[in-house]
Amino acid sequence: MNKKISNKEKRIYMDYAAATPVSSDVLKVMQSYFTILFGNAGAIYKEGFVVSTAIDGARKSVAALLSARSEEIIFTSGGTESNNLAIFGVIDALEESGMGIKDMHIITSAIEHPSVLEPFKSLEKKGVQVSYIGTEEDGIVNIKDIKKALKKNTVLVSIMYVNNEIGTIQPIAEIAKTLRHFRKQNPKFKIQNPKLPYLHTDASQAPLYFQLDAEKLHIDLMTLGGQKIYGPKGVGCLYKRKDVRINSVIKGGRQENRLRAGTENTPLIIGFAKALELAEKNREKEYKKIKILRDYFITKINKKIPKVRLNGSRELRSPNNINIYIPNIDGEFFVVLLDSKGIACATKSACKESDGDDGSYVIEALGHSRERAKSSLRFSLGKETIKKDIDYVIEILSEDIKKYSNFSKLG
Repeated sequence: MNKKISNKEKRIYMDYAAATPVSSDVLKVMQSYFTILFGNAGAIYKEGFVVSTAIDGARKSVAALLSARSEEIIFTSGGTESNNLAIFGVIDALEESGMGIKDMHIITSAIEHPSVLEPFKSLEKKGVQVSYIGTEEDGIVNIKDIKKALKKNTVLVSIMYVNNEIGTIQPIAEIAKTLRHFRKQNPKFKIQNPKLPYLHTDASQAPLYFQLDAEKLHIDLMTLGGQKIYGPKGVGCLYKRKDVRINSVIKGGRQENRLRAGTENTPLIIGFAKALELAEKNREKEYKKIKILRDYFITKINKKIPKVRLNGSRELRSPNNINIYIPNIDGEFFVVLLDSKGIACATKSACKESDGDDGSYVIEALGHSRERAKSSLRFSLGKETIKKDIDYVIEILSEDIKKYSNFSKLG
């Protein structure tokens, strides 16, 4: 539903997990690359050299923030492309090296973003063996389940850092430790490729509140995107550890070390690097501020609407995420209802909202009913959130629950 928003209309935005506004500092550094410094980075004259130098600077900045090398950063169009490049890139490179596609085994969790799950399903149709790990009711992957799923022919494990729907934080460093131990014990790849299986993490939701140190996390591949960190949409990167071999997914020119063809989008790359820099600079301060607001929201809504239940762990959770189950409501209906009253929230990943009223597959994966999956709402907080907004949202929600519980039949 497209609706014009007048200047007089007060909107309360609580879907920062879906998209964030571009910060003024980020927009400022981008502007000249739209109009004055517009050259093609591949050109061998001055305009191209200036732009190429700027992109190199952005790459070095991103690399430094991730404790990585410049050559380990591949700029992409965002999280979805980065995930696809990591997954298909690894499998294609292994197949090219002589490994049969039906001989490969890969592992992921049942609560991953669609841009991870859909590539896995596609590979499964081609013959790749896939294990989908469930989670506990708290939404955390159990290390024991990963250990059980590992096989001699496991080549890739992909587990997200922070879940986009319920905000749960996965034990990436522990998973990496498990894989390092497994590599030493696995005779199949000891000579052929002692680095297998690779560990990939989609960290798109992490930079604002969690440190991303590739060395400390011991990851092989990591996905990031601009739109979740007050940067521009349509840009992101894939961190690829130097000795990890992947093939390109987009074919064409030799950009990005021949791993991502296409003219570099200079303004977006510059903006992404700046947004990531600011995210790290303000990380600790923002974590404390947003967590106070998040806890205030949860405490207040529990008092006002006692039947509400939190989906996922409260302790191992991103500070900006509140995903709640409200019995006897239709989540999609309530999103539209709240929107009509100036409140923006969600039921699930924005990438899945257009799928209709199927409910959240993430919440079902926690072992909950389909009714709970369809009766849950996600509120994600950000820089502009204040207590007054939270008070208003909870008051409106309380009133609407009384009016509209059981309004729609839940299938």
